[in-house]
Amino acid sequence: MSFNLATILREARNADPAAPCLLLGHRTLSYADVDDESSRFARGLRANDFRAGTVLAVSLPNCTEFVIAYFGALKAGVTLMPLNPLLTARELAFHLSDSEAVAILTHHDSVAEVVEAARSVGDIELFVVPRAAGGPVPLGTKPFAALLCAEVDDFENAHGDITPTSADDLAVLLYTSGTTGSPKGAALSHFQLYMNCTISMDITGIGRDDVVLAALPMFHVFGLSGTLNGAVRAGAALSVVTKFAADTVLAVMARDGVSVMLGVPTMYFALLAADATGCNLSRLRIACSGGAPMPAKVLTEFENRFGVTVVEGYGLSETASSATVNRPDDRRFGSVGKPIWGIQVRVVDEEGNSLPAGPEHVGEIVLAGHNVISGYYRRPDATQAAFTDGWFRTGDLGYLDRDGYLFIVDRKKDMVIRGGYNVYPREVEEVLYTHPAVAEAAVIGIPDERLGEEVHAVVALKPDSVADPGDIIDFCRQRLAAYKYPRAIRIINELPKGPSGKILKQELRVR
Repeated sequence: MSFNLATILREARNADPAAPCLLLGHRTLSYADVDDESSRFARGLRANDFRAGTVLAVSLPNCTEFVIAYFGALKAGVTLMPLNPLLTARELAFHLSDSEAVAILTHHDSVAEVVEAARSVGDIELFVVPRAAGGPVPLGTKPFAALLCAEVDDFENAHGDITPTSADDLAVLLYTSGTTGSPKGAALSHFQLYMNCTISMDITGIGRDDVVLAALPMFHVFGLSGTLNGAVRAGAALSVVTKFAADTVLAVMARDGVSVMLGVPTMYFALLAADATGCNLSRLRIACSGGAPMPAKVLTEFENRFGVTVVEGYGLSETASSATVNRPDDRRFGSVGKPIWGIQVRVVDEEGNSLPAGPEHVGEIVLAGHNVISGYYRRPDATQAAFTDGWFRTGDLGYLDRDGYLFIVDRKKDMVIRGGYNVYPREVEEVLYTHPAVAEAAVIGIPDERLGEEVHAVVALKPDSVADPGDIIDFCRQRLAAYKYPRAIRIINELPKGPSGKILKQELRVR
């Protein structure tokens, strides 16, 4: 079956070409504008010899160029790999090498790290969005405009501008990580992303008259699949925010008449703490929260202050975003709702047996359905470890109640969710172990009212070594993205261990 996810943009354009697609304060792009520019981008990729199936890395904040590159890559049959612009050169180099990306598109403000990463990987093209339109780009790179081609090419004359990809072809490569700490590419197909945004759109009731807040980063599955794809599938307008700041977001929501908000709990916490005086948010009718459990107090206060329904959901990169969600008219506080259409959820014991309903029967959450990846990119061993009899093992612990609502209890994995961003302890520990004074290290998450969790490290030093916690933090800061490095270091004589020698992180949490 031939299907390309870029069809959602084309159909929205056909329905109403003049309808606003991107609201950027001083500038508005219609659906016709975005459709035309992304087609130029697709031509540019072909003109630059990008073949269908190759990987294009995009390291950009929320901006016009990200959206154009995303839909342009889809139209050309090129796989898009979105990356966090905060990643360091070391982290970028891994992603570029592991994915075998042929090029990376970034912004001038973060080009230094990208250049260093590309230098270590080798044989990769660099394209840069300049600080100002038509402005200069660093030597050895090409401007974003080099990927925009006005003339229709032979392929488009013969086939049209949207490449007839298979529905199961790889559309987006989103890197995630597991207990091993080694990042893995979640391979998401055109069909999976289409189904997920379509079902989510139906649940939230997003339509053409809505304005959707795009403050979640589009390089994240929630911002890409839930926000961008969902809004475009519905033909709604996107109110684009480059970087989240509570005061700015409130002003933008009032200015653009935002009616639908998607965010992580820390965003809601920050908006509650901000001064909303003079901000008319009367159009806001629904808010969706994911990425981490939202405290009941924050949810209730947000609903009361802004007069809006907040629905919580649950999903992962491996499920193209949503897996379960509370419906606006069918909610259960404390839960992450029921499975979305076409998705099966079970809670199992260590042997894979389904557990009965109730909070006394906590087990691992496993999923199956159209939104679950078929596997990790070029990682057969990791794929095999993640699936049991066709069920994806999430590594999260929870239970189902008698009515089918899912409750998340804890994470079987040691992942820390800081402000909605996933921080994988093993990756931080790898850096800590490179410090000349550190003998042992363990990273855990500690509760934080504002961020949900904060990254905390416990280390033991080598004999006769001396180190200051602040110096170790600085050491990590230089080697990890800003959201990953530990904000607190505790130095002890020896880390607690079990009989096998494994460090007992639970004991560290209790301490």
